[in-house]
Amino acid sequence: MLGTLVFLAIVAAIVFGGIGLYNRLVALKHRVATAWSNIDVLLKQRHDELPKLVDTCKQYMQYEQETLVKVMQARNAVYAAREAGDVAAVSAAEGGLRAQLGKLFAVAEAYPDLKANASFQQLQQRISGLETGISDRRELYNESVNINNATIEQFPASIIAGMFGFRAAKLLEFADAEKADVDVKALFNA
Repeated sequence: MLGTLVFLAIVAAIVFGGIGLYNRLVALKHRVATAWSNIDVLLKQRHDELPKLVDTCKQYMQYEQETLVKVMQARNAVYAAREAGDVAAVSAAEGGLRAQLGKLFAVAEAYPDLKANASFQQLQQRISGLETGISDRRELYNESVNINNATIEQFPASIIAGMFGFRAAKLLEFADAEKADVDVKALFNA
């Protein structure tokens, strides 16, 4: 009788422990999804602002059409990667877009009328604010991913994760070259 009670207590502890681990993995998965959704909202907002910026610049930058085209191509690459839900592709495309925006803002320095335009100033501030927001949200997303991935790899959660198909998430990273400041002098000497 006592042996049966001990056995049932052990089985109950294992079952309830497994349920607790499963629920924690579900919560972590949703935390990663929520963190990604927060980034996605900002990416969509920036996506909507960039054509306005390019249109404003077109009025002043007659000789810089290639720069404007590259910004829009980079914007479209981010959009396509975001729509596909491919974090690695978003990381790469984001780096390209950031580099092109840096070049656009650097080239805009050569156009005093553009720099003085209220619409350009407002859009530049809006996009810079969105960039800061994306960077902040990226930190939260990557923290959620790290917690999720570490938990999935730990024993005994790894058993539950394997049984129920929980997968590691990908970090949203930008290459060092894509994070570097734009060399403004090189842009004007090219």
